[in-house]
Amino acid sequence: MSGMAGRYASALFDLAREANQIDAIAGDLDKVTALLAESEDLRRLVRSPVFSSEEQEKAIGAVLDRAGVAGLASNFVRLVARNRRLFAIEGIIKAFRALVAAHNGVVAAEVTVAEPLTDARREALSQALAGITGKTVDFDVKVDPQILGGLIVRLGSRMVDASLKTKLNAIKLAMKEVG
Repeated sequence: MSGMAGRYASALFDLAREANQIDAIAGDLDKVTALLAESEDLRRLVRSPVFSSEEQEKAIGAVLDRAGVAGLASNFVRLVARNRRLFAIEGIIKAFRALVAAHNGVVAAEVTVAEPLTDARREALSQALAGITGKTVDFDVKVDPQILGGLIVRLGSRMVDASLKTKLNAIKLAMKEVG
C-alpha cells in the first residue's frame, strides 16, 4: 500500500485488527460505498473542494448517522473529512478491502466481460481462478460490450486478455503484414 489512500487504509486496518472489528468495519465501509454509488449529491460533497472541512464533516456525519454507520468506521470517515481527504474516500475503502482480502487469504481480481455472467459461469470462473492461484479469488465483474466476447482478467499485476476484440485485432494485423 502506497500513497495517501494506502496510508489511511493501513491505519484503519491496524485499528480494526486491534479492536477485533475487521468484518464490522468492512461492512460499514460497504454501506458508505453504496451511499456514494446511490447519491450524486453525496459524491459532489465528497469530491468538491468548495466545501470546508467543517461542512464536509458535518454533512458526512449526518449521512453516516442516518445510514447506521457508527463506531470506528464513522469516526474514521469523519477524521478523513476533517483532514480534507474526503475526496480520496473511495480509494481508501478500496485499499482497506485489499488489506482485508490479504488478511483473509483472498486474492482480488477484476474480470471484464461482454455480457453479464450467469451464476454457473461465475462459479466456473471462480473455480478456474482458484485453481490457478491456489487461493480463494474474489472478483469484480465489469460488463463492457465493446470487447465483443471472451473476457479480460486482471489478477494482481497480471492481465490475461482473451477478448474477441483483441483476437480480431491480432488477425487484422497479421493479414496486413501478409497482404
